Amino acid sequence: MLSAVVKKEIRGHVLSFRFVVTFALLLVIVPVTVLILTNDYVRKQDDYSRRQAEIENYLGRYAHFNRLWNVVNPSQPPIPFYAVVRGLSAEVNMEMFDNDPLPVMFPLIDLTFIVTILLSLTGLIYSYDAVSGEKEDGTLKLMLANDISRSKIIIGKILGGVTTLLIPFVVAMVVGLFIILLNPRVGWKGADWGALGLILLAAVIYISLFVCMGILISSRHQSSSSSIFTSLVVWVLLVLVIPNISPYIASFVRPTPSPIKVSREIFRFTQDERDVLGRKLGKEKRAEVLKAYPVLNSVAGMSEAEIQAAIKNDPAFGRAFAILDREIEAAWQEANAIQGAKAKVLQDDLERKQRAQIGLSTVLSMLSPLADFTYLATDLSNTGIRSRNHFEMLREAWDRFFEEYSDKRMEVLKKNNPAMDVWNTAVDVSDMPRFKYREELLAVRLEGVLPDFAVLIVSGLAVFSAAYVSFIRYDPR
Repeated sequence: MLSAVVKKEIRGHVLSFRFVVTFALLLVIVPVTVLILTNDYVRKQDDYSRRQAEIENYLGRYAHFNRLWNVVNPSQPPIPFYAVVRGLSAEVNMEMFDNDPLPVMFPLIDLTFIVTILLSLTGLIYSYDAVSGEKEDGTLKLMLANDISRSKIIIGKILGGVTTLLIPFVVAMVVGLFIILLNPRVGWKGADWGALGLILLAAVIYISLFVCMGILISSRHQSSSSSIFTSLVVWVLLVLVIPNISPYIASFVRPTPSPIKVSREIFRFTQDERDVLGRKLGKEKRAEVLKAYPVLNSVAGMSEAEIQAAIKNDPAFGRAFAILDREIEAAWQEANAIQGAKAKVLQDDLERKQRAQIGLSTVLSMLSPLADFTYLATDLSNTGIRSRNHFEMLREAWDRFFEEYSDKRMEVLKKNNPAMDVWNTAVDVSDMPRFKYREELLAVRLEGVLPDFAVLIVSGLAVFSAAYVSFIRYDPR
């Protein structure tokens, strides 16, 4: 009997006008979206390759440690999954549009948008009259009169609605994936296909949730006209209002200092005040060394070549100059440490308050199934917040590695030529470590999104339970 109910629901949906519209819409939107996003990924890949080539060209001719870090500061390469899920890479390459603002005002859609917006709304449209509509037609009484249990009816309606929605979605996705496979520039690996499978599994749960939501609402109304109005109100609240208003509520409850103001204060501490303090401490150290080593009294008017010659010809001058150089360097390190500590207090306070605000915003947004699916899909595809945090962790590790390399290299240069300005002299950095980005393993990503999966499943079960109870108590007369 259950299979009969499922077949009846599928047949009814497939023969309806809304199925034809859904099929046509998805068959156009999904492949076109994949094609556009694939081309955008290829452009990003080309831009990234050109930037890396330009950096290598610069390093081969102008590298000096005063500006080297700014040049080689790591950037995240384009992720192959951008061809389907855009995540935090939502900005469009504005230079491709001659500063046309419309690509920002009306951004491209992706798989996440299609599932969370289009399919959720379609799920409600398919199910808003599943109970109240059949009551109006008189078919609900006939089904119950044929000794079909209510549990089989509601399960059959859910399975039929979800299956009908998945038919056009799966067909459209297959067409879209063929576009990816046919593009040699998009090299998906096994982990990418595994992540896509998990995302599609989450999409099935998400779609089922909204089909159950439509049946729940239909079971609470006596007419389909009032049911569709309630369905639209609920959809707007869950899909549009809650995710968008959550950051504003969080910013009101847990405000943070202005990042721009904090950045200005940090710049003042680490640049302006640091320079003043460094010159002051350097002057004091210089005076102490010159007093202890009169041989250096004439060093202020000497050029680098003259200093180098004096170091070679006069060992006493060389030893004294090395002490002077070491003391001045220590003075600047002390200035950096003092001012850096002040800046760190401001930065730590800002980051602590930002983490608290983001955490609250995330919790509030997860009241919406859209947020749950979005976090899950973007984290699995390496395009979300988790990916950004992973990149920052890799960059911090590389920064430490680069700092060690710089210190050792400058120490060698200073040892070979004590008079050399190691910060502003071009040097060979062909042996410098290059940053290499590695995506998180799929198993690690899956472990990270298990809470999102759990919330999505629990939400679906809660809505199903409410729909089941409402239908069991529904009066078909």
